[in-house]
Amino acid sequence: MMIKRLRLLPLWLVFAALALVWPAAQTHAQNTPGAPAPGSPALGSPTPGSLAPAKAPVASPIQIAPAKAAPAEPAKAADATTPAPNRSQAYYHLALASGYEEQAVEDGRPELVTQAIEEYKLALNADPASPQLNNALADLYFRTGHVREAENTAHELLKSAPDNIDAHKLLGRIYLRALSDGQNAPSSASPTGNVLDRAIAEFEKIVALEPKSVEDRMVLGQLYTVKHDHAKAEEQFKTAQAMDPESEDVVLNLARLYAESGDIEQEAKVLETVPVGDRTAKMENALGASYEQLKRPKDAIAAYQRAADMEPGDARTLEALAQALLNDNQLDEALKEYGELVKADPENAGALVHMGEIQRRQGKYEDALATIRKARGKDANNLEAGYNEGLLLDVLGRLDESAKVFEKMVDLTSHANGAYTTEEKNNRGIFLERLGTVYHEQNKTAEAIAAYQKMIDMGGETAVRGYQFQVDTWRDAKEFDKAVDVSRKAVEANPKDRDLKLMLAGEMADLGKTDDGLAMAKGLLANTAEDRQVWLALGQMYVRTHRWKEAEDAFNKADALTVKKEDHSYLLFLRGELAERQKHYEPAEQFFRQTLELEPANVMALNYLGYMMADKGKQLPEALKLIRKAVELDPMNGAYLDSLGWVYFKMGEYELAEENLRQAVDRDQSDPTVHDHLGDLYEKTGRTRLAAAQWQLSLTQFAKSAAVDVEPAEVAKVQKKLDSAQVKLAKQESATGQAKPE
Repeated sequence: MMIKRLRLLPLWLVFAALALVWPAAQTHAQNTPGAPAPGSPALGSPTPGSLAPAKAPVASPIQIAPAKAAPAEPAKAADATTPAPNRSQAYYHLALASGYEEQAVEDGRPELVTQAIEEYKLALNADPASPQLNNALADLYFRTGHVREAENTAHELLKSAPDNIDAHKLLGRIYLRALSDGQNAPSSASPTGNVLDRAIAEFEKIVALEPKSVEDRMVLGQLYTVKHDHAKAEEQFKTAQAMDPESEDVVLNLARLYAESGDIEQEAKVLETVPVGDRTAKMENALGASYEQLKRPKDAIAAYQRAADMEPGDARTLEALAQALLNDNQLDEALKEYGELVKADPENAGALVHMGEIQRRQGKYEDALATIRKARGKDANNLEAGYNEGLLLDVLGRLDESAKVFEKMVDLTSHANGAYTTEEKNNRGIFLERLGTVYHEQNKTAEAIAAYQKMIDMGGETAVRGYQFQVDTWRDAKEFDKAVDVSRKAVEANPKDRDLKLMLAGEMADLGKTDDGLAMAKGLLANTAEDRQVWLALGQMYVRTHRWKEAEDAFNKADALTVKKEDHSYLLFLRGELAERQKHYEPAEQFFRQTLELEPANVMALNYLGYMMADKGKQLPEALKLIRKAVELDPMNGAYLDSLGWVYFKMGEYELAEENLRQAVDRDQSDPTVHDHLGDLYEKTGRTRLAAAQWQLSLTQFAKSAAVDVEPAEVAKVQKKLDSAQVKLAKQESATGQAKPE
């Protein structure tokens, strides 16, 4: 079947573009002022020498100045003493009014509107009960900006003719225009009830008088939607759909109603009921958006592709298709679509940003940086482009440049008065977070803490994240007392935040106050579903203190409260960590694999499983694949770069091993294991002095670490390697009298 399109607009435009839905001349088209009233004799001919009857006036695009004349006296219902109407005289003044009205429009003479109004009044004096004359005057008032007079005239007419459809439609237009202007206060003629309620009342009357009007039912449904009365809105839309099942607007408005009420499944079903061959591009776009929310990426892509086939080159459709492809990790296809957008509009900075993001995810970092800088050239203040440029410089290890970019973005998003909208606060928080992270990677602890403090000063969720990052920074700097102090401040500032209290409990345990930390965490248990987070935290604290049985019990209790798929995957990961720490490698591997079955992009599981296999020297090709994927997902993580270097070392790929291990050390200088691995690489490649230096750094970091993070056996291994290297170096110097160059 062929889908018809009504002239109705989308809900968000229905008020702003009212004149397109109800043309200003509609009343005249249906009831020309000079036409005889049904069941009454025709008006007499005009007096010789008068103006000829005018054509139905056209809505004027000019702004007519308000008339100085007083509002028309509303027509009174005829009674026994009222003289008979003089229709000849009424027709004469109507002809004059129509002539003045037409001249006002055609010649741009607003002063003639006043004369037209006066002639309508004289016509009404001759025939005061004429609905046509009252409607014509009210309509003229409305079209020339005399809204109050129009409203009064229409209401007075309805007192004598309560079912006059034209008067109700005019009032409906008046109230819709008021809504489009942002008004929702009591109207002049209706002191009780706001404009939205008055509009609803008028359209309820209109559909009662004209029950087969699809357009009026659609507007009433949209008004109910604005009123949040979804049941009544649904009733109107379904009635309209039954009358005109081929209407695009009916389908889209019904679907939109379900979307706004949060029933995305029903929204999709409404759109799916239309056969694929009968859907319009707008329907397919709406369906694609529904599928995206329902996490059906393949279906979303197919819907957007059908819309693009129907309207080739439509920028919004291409952008939606490209984003859906990107969300589904179809990077090459998404890059192609964004390329088409840029080809059509070379100034499209947003498309360039997405192209750069895709190139970054493909590991083409230099290409991505060039693309992002091109985007910034188009729009220097594009926040997303600035973010991506700083991120790419960080990935490339150009940390000084990255810091400068983020410093500029922080300045760009700052307000001297410290007042920010929610969106501004979120953007500024992101830039401060990245700036602090780069400082952290550069081991500029003071600068990182200062950046995070600015997040704290902003308050709200941004402040909570700022506290958490400060704690991480102090802990990595081995300043555990300061980490605890910040945790206490965070709890004092947010006494109801359970996560911050758990953070403080964990920091106390790391500081050696294990029992105090555990007691604080247990005190948060409330025998509710929210206990899940507490049991997880307790389990992790038990793991760190080697209390294996208690850790398993805590995870079991958390498991009983776990519902969501992503929560199950995290719990499986923690069970894998528990098994690995006990050197139960086979169960650990199974737990990690189960995690990845539920969540293939779980970067922690990818890295942990890959490193565990590499460390044992088994399944090295698979270990490499897993770790490379982790690094692709998080290329700035020093621990993941260390894992990648270590698997290359185990495979005998020493150049690649050194490249990644050196990057890991640059990003994570406080990790003793990273130094140990680089030392092994140097020793293996004959650079004993460099190896000894790295092993010494490893022992130094072990000494600074929290007791729960130190395995005495690991420390002993590093010490043994350092001792052996020092003996070897001493023998070389004794034999040659000088150190061997490396």
